[in-house]
Amino acid sequence: MAFGSKKKIVIIGAGISGLACAALLAKKGFSVTVVEKNSMAGGRAIVWKKNGFLFDLGPSWYLMPEVFEKFFNKFKKSAKDFYELKRLDPCYRVFFDEEGEIDVPADRKGINTVFDSFEQNGAKKLKDYLIDAEYKYNTAMKEFLYKEYSTIFDFLNPKIILNAPKLRLFESIDSFASRFFKSKKAKKVLEYSMVFLGGSPSNTPALYSIMSHVDLTLGVYYPMNGMWVLFDAVKKLGENSGVKYRFNLEVQKIVVDEKNKVIGVRTKKGFIPADIVISGADYEHTEQKLLEEKHRNYSKNYWEKRVVAPSAVLMYLGFEGRIKKLKHHNLFLAKDWDKHFREIFDEPVWPQNPSYYVGCPSKSDPSVAPKGKENVFVLVPVAAGLKDTNKIKEKMFEFVINDLEKKTGEKLRERIIVKRLFAQSDFKSLYNAYKGTALGIAHTLFQTAVFRPAHKSKKVKNLFFAGNYTHPGIGVPISLISSEIVADLVEKEKTD
Repeated sequence: MAFGSKKKIVIIGAGISGLACAALLAKKGFSVTVVEKNSMAGGRAIVWKKNGFLFDLGPSWYLMPEVFEKFFNKFKKSAKDFYELKRLDPCYRVFFDEEGEIDVPADRKGINTVFDSFEQNGAKKLKDYLIDAEYKYNTAMKEFLYKEYSTIFDFLNPKIILNAPKLRLFESIDSFASRFFKSKKAKKVLEYSMVFLGGSPSNTPALYSIMSHVDLTLGVYYPMNGMWVLFDAVKKLGENSGVKYRFNLEVQKIVVDEKNKVIGVRTKKGFIPADIVISGADYEHTEQKLLEEKHRNYSKNYWEKRVVAPSAVLMYLGFEGRIKKLKHHNLFLAKDWDKHFREIFDEPVWPQNPSYYVGCPSKSDPSVAPKGKENVFVLVPVAAGLKDTNKIKEKMFEFVINDLEKKTGEKLRERIIVKRLFAQSDFKSLYNAYKGTALGIAHTLFQTAVFRPAHKSKKVKNLFFAGNYTHPGIGVPISLISSEIVADLVEKEKTD
């Protein structure tokens, strides 16, 4: 492409959106340089190695495999060209506080049996619920996930308006699930993923019941050797198309000329010229720290009013011996989980009895831990913006290890041989995350689609944004879609 070949692009950040934008635009003929403040690619998905253990520091769920396949197909490749994908069975194990645990199997017959155990006619109710979820999912994939929205009129097109009642944008997912189920256990299984979308069941639109279709129908997968292999695959696609990567180099300023046109970025090691700049870094940080006030899309007050997705206390633990009761994915759901959501969104405080997630990839993958040992990743959702200290992190660790010992029936504390705790201050320092959020901004009604921060600067020509703050939102496959939208925008825009 002659036009692309004349244009230099600088991409800030080597997370999934930055890596994918780079690969796509280099393939289109642009000269692309990715600038990353950390020492490796992956953004929140970088890895940590210690004593033979390999920990994915960020995302641990591989969902929506067709999104990745669609992306790889643009390069005439498939996921299997880069890594082995394993479907997990069971998808995950759920611990219901004092009420025992259940496995959510990969097959529909097994899932039906589980829901029948929750309440009478549970399988029939689930069938109706998933038919609705599949309809929403297919509509979303076809009609608005891959589309750019510049104004409210782009979003309120005839197809969206016609389908609005079925998409249930104005009803919470908790209210919607209650139409089908009375069982708290059933509702928790259907609603748990809202926290990974940055919201709670009470503030997330029922549209996002599509997540039940994603895990219960499409399935939960794991890329062998760890989630990092996905990011490495996207990086390799970029390398094959000529993308240059510069690591350990933090952007200090996006430079704009007197005509309000971007001309490059400034770093500690000097100025890097560019015709186009794309930020895949934290959106608030990019605007508030890298741009002069007159060049910002949004004010400080705008960001203060956003519903920020949770942060997390993360624990990377290596254990001597195996932990029998854990599966690859494990959800430990508090009896009063509404209280935990209130502690995140309504009255931000450190939780007293939180729900939490435990990943144990060594159940599926011997490469992530030495033989006979267990690799464990713990995520405790907490409110963004809280000040964390070592004492607070240790207190959360004590809660989790005590609870795990109780629910697995094993002595675990004395078997820990690797331990690292990670919280809000770490998200800020490592990723420049706004208020230390682990995810971005939540998927509330007025932070969905056109109501999310824009992909294109309204003030600076040739400046674009990709990633979890923009449409379509939070999550690795969703951020990948964001990069495809931005790459198409850059190509179509008159960026000269």
